[in-house]
Amino acid sequence: MIIAQLTDLHIGAGRRLAYCKVDTAGALEKAVERVNHMVPRPDIVLFSGDIGDLGVDAEYGLVAEILSALEVPYFMVPGNHDQRMPMRKAFPAATPIGSDQTYVNYVIEGYPIRLIGIDTLDEGRPEGKLAPETLDWLEKALSDGSEKPCLLFMHHPPITVGITHMDVQNLGDGAARLARIVEAHKDRIKAITCGHVHRPIHTVWAGVPLIIGPSVAHQVALDLDPAGPSAFVMEPPAMHLHVWDPAQGCLLTHLAYIERYDGPYPFFDANGKLIV
Repeated sequence: MIIAQLTDLHIGAGRRLAYCKVDTAGALEKAVERVNHMVPRPDIVLFSGDIGDLGVDAEYGLVAEILSALEVPYFMVPGNHDQRMPMRKAFPAATPIGSDQTYVNYVIEGYPIRLIGIDTLDEGRPEGKLAPETLDWLEKALSDGSEKPCLLFMHHPPITVGITHMDVQNLGDGAARLARIVEAHKDRIKAITCGHVHRPIHTVWAGVPLIIGPSVAHQVALDLDPAGPSAFVMEPPAMHLHVWDPAQGCLLTHLAYIERYDGPYPFFDANGKLIV
């Protein structure tokens, strides 16, 4: 099974450029085209937050228009730039929760690995928060007696990454309890995937792989100076491809660039001779 993770779209209404520089709508269109033309094509796309830039209806309307060309099923969770109700209204099928639910928490079944979306949005705040209701729900979802492997996806990472202006807005309230829940179910949870930081980052947290995805548009500058400024760079737009390999019982993560590059070129000619 191949899972494409696209994150941090930051779509502005009227195709407004992000920070007067980044064509985020154009970037999303290229990402959709890239997914559609992959061979083999991903089975599903997970959007891990910051779908819009201000979280207003006009932004989600533009995202929906662009995603109408996506030929793969997709789901999403909110990021700190989103607003729950406008996002849910625009994407009811991609945020499959009951009308009585406050938070965008849900389980996607029907695949070889169970996909669990977790809502970390604290509306009006850049940092993330896990409500007690969300953590109660997650404990129940993971305690159903099933041995099926799981992948958790959410927006805010529960770690600091050494980029100061991002670390002050990581997942705060609820992170410690989340760690205890994950530790208790680490045999089933094959990975946690996040967005928010606009960089590909990998570590192990609470006994499981924790993977932060790059943005499909612009990346946060890699500046490990504690006094470094808040800045972004136009490094290549990218996505993560998470491949569930049941034979090995593990999730493999590949970095896939969205832009087209020269190649591929064969290492060997038609006679099997190394090309030098």
